[in-house]
Amino acid sequence: MIKQLLTLLAIPSLTLSCITPGQNSNSRFEKPSSQLSGGALGAVAGAVLGNQVKGGKHTRRNARLAGALIGGLVGNRVGNYMDQQEQQLKQELQSTGVRVSRDGEQITLNMPGSITFSSGRSSIQRDFYPVLNSVSKVLSKYKQTQVEVRGHTDNQGSARNNQVLSEQRAMSVASYLKKKGVAKRRLDILGLGESDPVSSNHSPSGRSENRRVEIKLIPISH
Repeated sequence: MIKQLLTLLAIPSLTLSCITPGQNSNSRFEKPSSQLSGGALGAVAGAVLGNQVKGGKHTRRNARLAGALIGGLVGNRVGNYMDQQEQQLKQELQSTGVRVSRDGEQITLNMPGSITFSSGRSSIQRDFYPVLNSVSKVLSKYKQTQVEVRGHTDNQGSARNNQVLSEQRAMSVASYLKKKGVAKRRLDILGLGESDPVSSNHSPSGRSENRRVEIKLIPISH
C-alpha cells in the first residue's frame, strides 16, 4: 500500500494534464488541466489509504482523512469554499424548518425531530425527503467536506433507549444521503442520546428542540 501511495505522489505533471476541469462543480475552484496538482493526487491517495489500511473503524477513518488532507483545501480557499456552500444551503433550505448555522469554518444543519421523525421512531417522515434531497444536492456539489451526522434526543425515557434512538436516527439520515449520492467515505455517524441538549428539558418546547439530527460539515483542508 505504501508503495502504491508513493507511486501516486510521484506521478509527473504530464499525467496530471490529462485531468480535465469540472471535477469540482464549483467553478470558482476549477483549474486548467495543466495546473492541477495536490487536489487530484489527494483524492486518489485518500482512496488508496481508505480502502487498504487494515484495522478498526476509527483507524480506517483516520487513514481516509489523512489521504484527503494531501489534496485538501488550502489557505483562504477554505473560507471561500465554506461561504459558498453555506449560501447555497440557506437558499435550498429556506422555509423548510432546517436551521443553517456557522461556527468558524464549520457549518451545522439543525433538523428538528418534529419535522424529521415521528415521535419515538427512526424512520424519516415522507414529507422530509425533499429537504434531504436538497441537502444531498449541495453536498454532492461541495465534495471537500466531511459530513458528520449526529443524532440527539430529549431526556424522556431511559438513557439507554435514547442513545439507541439517536444512533438509529443518525443512521437513517446518513443512509438516505448515501442513497442520494453522497460518498460513504465522507459520512460519519454519531449518536449522542440525551447528552447534548440545546435547551431545557423541563418544558415541551425545550424537549422539542433537543430532539434533533444535526449535520456538521467540516472542511478537508491542509
